[in-house]
Amino acid sequence: MGRFDGRVVVITGAARGIGFGTAQRFSAEGAKVAIIDLDEAAAAEAADRLEGEAVGIGCDVSDAAAVERAFERVVAELGGVHVLVNNAGITRDNLLFKMTETDWDLVMNVHLKGAFLMTKAAQKHFVEQKYGKVVNLSSVSAWGNRGQANYSAAKMGIQGFTRTLAIELGPFGVNVNAVAPGFIATEMTDATAARLGLGVEEFRELNAQNNPVRRVGFPEDIAAAVTFLASDEASYVTGQTLTVDGGAKLVS
Repeated sequence: MGRFDGRVVVITGAARGIGFGTAQRFSAEGAKVAIIDLDEAAAAEAADRLEGEAVGIGCDVSDAAAVERAFERVVAELGGVHVLVNNAGITRDNLLFKMTETDWDLVMNVHLKGAFLMTKAAQKHFVEQKYGKVVNLSSVSAWGNRGQANYSAAKMGIQGFTRTLAIELGPFGVNVNAVAPGFIATEMTDATAARLGLGVEEFRELNAQNNPVRRVGFPEDIAAAVTFLASDEASYVTGQTLTVDGGAKLVS
């Protein structure tokens, strides 16, 4: 028996990176998984790689109509929805004086508007069945990071969104929490290394030296935290942001 037997889990931005690592963990623990991604072909391919029942759905999470269609497919193909993980995210890094309105709007739309639309669609099901779990992905960048005014603001916004929804939805059997990852080895951080003119391993080692455990994080580290918060073991935990960064914020 798995912790998520009989549960349907929806994960945005799950074709790769943290999202896919989280999808793998849920699937291994018995869940049916809906992988939501802007690239439907990549979402379908990722779903095919999971060990349990899964579906890949293309969806722009910042488009309300697309979100509604995605949830209709999830319910029709997997039989319901019990857990939502708002993981979809992008970066458009730049110093403030170089940052364009498009850079700002794109990041806000994917992170904040996307989480808003997805959660609004999910809560209809959660409230009706008096059960649901929402886990939002924030970041340690929420506390400020040079060149990421848009991303930092969005990720701190996610924390406020999380706390407010915990208050509103708690009486209906819905828990809402967030995870704030530190440095995680993914395609996104590998791309950052390239922009900085550093090798991937060199960049990872530099970041590993910035925390007490002396290693970087991996998608499975975040997946472990997300699945705990989405489980019934965490039924008395809501409105919280769990930092998973190897203790980096303790020494920064």
